[in-house]
Amino acid sequence: MQQNTETNTDFEVRSLDAMCVNESRLEHKWYHNLKYLIVGILFGIVFVKAEVISWFRIQEMFRLQSFHMYGIIGSAVVVGIISVWLIKKFNIKTIYGEPIKISPKEFNKGQIYGGLIFGLGWAITGACPGPLFAQIGTGATVIAVTLLSAIAGTWVYGYLREKLPH
Repeated sequence: MQQNTETNTDFEVRSLDAMCVNESRLEHKWYHNLKYLIVGILFGIVFVKAEVISWFRIQEMFRLQSFHMYGIIGSAVVVGIISVWLIKKFNIKTIYGEPIKISPKEFNKGQIYGGLIFGLGWAITGACPGPLFAQIGTGATVIAVTLLSAIAGTWVYGYLREKLPH
């Protein structure tokens, strides 16, 4: 079998197999993905009921007028920290027995710039990528502009990535 290679931004060559350590090697029928659709719909309902998708709640957060969103985001961070710790401590595998690898992350100043741009866009639009579809589903069709802008921004980043400072 021939091994595929790709050059990353640090000018080193890595195997695609090494880069995709968490990609499942199992082949599933299309209907296996229905569970993700169901979970996504339920997650959207929870977002709506918890007012996570409310542009008003998001504006309150950025104006420091309410703890509502900070509480939700903070609890998600705590759950994430505990989950990653448990996965690492007990070497938890997927439901199919495949290992879960969490590779170390390297800090770079682009993360600060990206975070500031992301936060500014979030504050201006009252929407972040997570609940965009739930917002559109509730009838806030103007959010489609935000969705298209997010797609365009992702494309521009991908196009300019190699030219950006590291």
